[in-house]
Amino acid sequence: MKLTVLGCYSATPRALTNTTSQVLEINNHMFLIDCGEGTQVQLRRHKIKFSRIKHIFISHLHGDHFFGLVGLISTFRLLTRKTDLHIYGPKGIKEVVTLQMKLADSWTNYQLIFHELTSNESEMIFEDDLVEVHTIPLEHRVYTNGFLFKEKAGDRKLDIKAVKEANINVAYYRKLKQGGDVVNEKGELIKNELVTISPDNPKSYAFCSDTVYKEDIVTIIKNTTVLYHESTFLEKHAHLASKTKHSTAKQAAMIAKHGNVETLLLGHYSTRYDGLDGFKNEAEEIFGNVKLCEDGKVFSF
Repeated sequence: MKLTVLGCYSATPRALTNTTSQVLEINNHMFLIDCGEGTQVQLRRHKIKFSRIKHIFISHLHGDHFFGLVGLISTFRLLTRKTDLHIYGPKGIKEVVTLQMKLADSWTNYQLIFHELTSNESEMIFEDDLVEVHTIPLEHRVYTNGFLFKEKAGDRKLDIKAVKEANINVAYYRKLKQGGDVVNEKGELIKNELVTISPDNPKSYAFCSDTVYKEDIVTIIKNTTVLYHESTFLEKHAHLASKTKHSTAKQAAMIAKHGNVETLLLGHYSTRYDGLDGFKNEAEEIFGNVKLCEDGKVFSF
């Protein structure tokens, strides 16, 4: 699982900082999460292939999280994209995108498929054989969701030495990977656990965009491999977090601790602060494994 942070600051883009956008690579999928202004430039800067992006997840309709979307869609058109593009976001996202396309007379030459979200309960919005994606209902000034990306358990791994010693025909390898017992060349039943190894533990990534401290999301993100949680403010500005429906670094750490996650990533920093060390220091008072998002930073888990 690999995460590329394209932008991780709040409010407005600046010369050296970008608004929220991330690329998550998980089980051969490449998901774009939020699409702040300048996202397509960041994608080019980090040599991420546009053609691999088939699913875009938008947390809410504040500009610093989706103003780059129409531009990216338009660029896909200019590059003569043919592959369908799925967009998941709040109700209204289809209207705002298609209105701009209509007024510019710039309809796409590929299919745009909108999945508009309205539920205040967690729901699965994407699933295939490898990955499933669930919403994480958040509380902000407008309707907002986070997203939980979960790998599905993989096949068991063959212990090739043990398989050969057990004299098992290659025709049964697939069955072994699927967890079944098989009969060897001598007609003997070979138990699966004797010749296979458990798959790696499935990884998961929870993206919690703009939100107040919301403890009831803990049941959704419980035991997640990595939690990204907004941390717009430090504690000295906690009153502003409450007023604007954002979170502090300490509050993000409390969610991580209650959720028993492995790693906490902080982001969506207010640009009022000169540096980022204060966010990490305050979060580490509550939770041990804290990492700071920075524009262009790549995390591998």
